[in-house]
Amino acid sequence: MDPLILGAIVAVATILVLFSGVSVALGLLIVSGGFLVIFDGMRSLELMPEILFGKLDNFALLSIPMFIIMGASISSTRAGADLYEALERWLTRVPGGLVISNLGACALFAAMSGSSPATCAAIGKMGIPEMRKRGYPDGVAAGSIAAGGTLGILIPPSVTMIVYGIATETSIGRLFLAGVLPGLLLVGLFMAWSLYSTWKSGDTNLLSARSYTWKERFEVLPRVVPFLAIILGVLYAMYGGIATPSETAAVGALLCLIIAIAIYKLWHPRDLWVVLRDSTKESVMILFIIAAAGVFSYMLSSLYITQSIAEWIGTLDVNRWVLMGAVNVFLLIAGFFLPPVAVILMAAPILLPIIITAGFDPIWFAVILTINMEIGLISPPVGLNLYVISGIAPDIQLKTILLGSLPFVACMVVAIVLLCLFPGLATWLPDAIMGARQ
Repeated sequence: MDPLILGAIVAVATILVLFSGVSVALGLLIVSGGFLVIFDGMRSLELMPEILFGKLDNFALLSIPMFIIMGASISSTRAGADLYEALERWLTRVPGGLVISNLGACALFAAMSGSSPATCAAIGKMGIPEMRKRGYPDGVAAGSIAAGGTLGILIPPSVTMIVYGIATETSIGRLFLAGVLPGLLLVGLFMAWSLYSTWKSGDTNLLSARSYTWKERFEVLPRVVPFLAIILGVLYAMYGGIATPSETAAVGALLCLIIAIAIYKLWHPRDLWVVLRDSTKESVMILFIIAAAGVFSYMLSSLYITQSIAEWIGTLDVNRWVLMGAVNVFLLIAGFFLPPVAVILMAAPILLPIIITAGFDPIWFAVILTINMEIGLISPPVGLNLYVISGIAPDIQLKTILLGSLPFVACMVVAIVLLCLFPGLATWLPDAIMGARQ
């Protein structure tokens, strides 16, 4: 059978299996095992356990559970509420300042937790009721938090970037740095839209708020600064040559636990058990998907599907930006239905050779891919952040949340366009700090 036709059949079968309701990891194993048995015989099943566990034989994978523990220890405390309150006190007199403080809190909490749903939950619980009380429309209140929560997979430390680095054998340190400026760009675009929409509304209720004294502004900072210091310390250790990403993640996780215990009194064994239990569940889920995706990639390569698609793309006489546009559409659609980790692990083996052949930078492409995944997090039918916000504010209709997030989706599209016009936004910082690649 022609490998391209076989690839189309594999794609359809994968979609059907995943839509059946089975977990992503199990679905990938079912599809991989089925096609390997059909085309290579029963003996191919003997290789699956070796490939499955071999994919996990990677020291860099240790950083995933460590960063997850780091985020879980922060998410289990009032750090999100304190961060929100600190920014709200400092930005209270700025037009649209409440939305801006929420977005800023989302950006900082995302950098600390690395999780979009956790960011939405932590900041949304405080921010959404307060914005609605001040007279902000429900769509603005819910949409801004849903969009701000997506920053968790772009701003370092990002588990999504770690997964991409492992899947493509790309430097995780460079990927973290590549997400910094685009992440700040998105935050700036989100805030600019918030300022514009507030100014356009002309609602004086949105321009006035309670005044805080300087004492009240400074008194909340001691509870927030230690976490920010840990983030800066983690980045310094990683890029100062002091420790590897895995070692840095372990130290960061330990320090976050210590601060959670010391500042937020998270000392009860029951509370610590919840942090470790939830971290273990999420880590196992991600690692299982990584292992299953390794088997899936082996199946694609064994049946010569990956190579054939890359060769076919290489023979197309199209402008490389047309090709990149098609890749973006594919990623956008995939992000509507699958979580970011699954999309990266399934698509990276196929897309990376195409991207490199077309002359695009794989570090730059990682940022483009991640922003596409961010759009998927606030897009139906599987937009996870939409459902997190719906759980926080069940009286706000899902349609209202979606419509409120659409302007921020437009901001993400603008960010992708800017990155295409100015790729240095993603590549300059890694090259400046870690040196240009050969």
